[in-house]
Amino acid sequence: MGLTLAHAGYTCRLHNSAVAFLEAPAEDQAGCIVTGVRMPGMDGFEFQRRLKMLGVDLPVIMLTGHADVSLTVSALKAGAFDFIEKSIDTGKLLAAVAAALEYRGKNDRRVAGIEKIQGYLSTLSTREHEVLDGLLAGRPNKAIARNLGISPRTIEVYRAKLMLKMHAQSLSGLLRMALAVGGE
Repeated sequence: MGLTLAHAGYTCRLHNSAVAFLEAPAEDQAGCIVTGVRMPGMDGFEFQRRLKMLGVDLPVIMLTGHADVSLTVSALKAGAFDFIEKSIDTGKLLAAVAAALEYRGKNDRRVAGIEKIQGYLSTLSTREHEVLDGLLAGRPNKAIARNLGISPRTIEVYRAKLMLKMHAQSLSGLLRMALAVGGE
């Protein structure tokens, strides 16, 4: 399997077992993990649990020679990205690895985007947070102003500051950003 992936242009790190993987020095957490369900020392499900406990957030592709619906469902519920029955079809394996890496890249970009938004949010004053909360609640400027005891014109000034600090191009963009990090 490692040879197949290497011939397809992937860099692989091979380990004799799940335990050997877990004992290896932590390196760059890029890529994905291809593992078996039934392995000596530790099965694939326990391996996945340990990976989660250690904060290893890589997509896991599980392989098995004895697939059935309940095993497949269990693997996917445990967080497996894909589940492939042996004998391994090279095309299916390569497609699963490519999909896992694409997913990983999208997830990394999403996390980076959320961190960027959180950085923007950290620059907001208390009053700007209050105005943002009002906007997230769907209130018009006048209602937010009345609730905060300030003028609607002052709310407009805070909204303009929010747009600048959050690097938002529109109100809907501002709201999407705030909702992406769980609202305010």
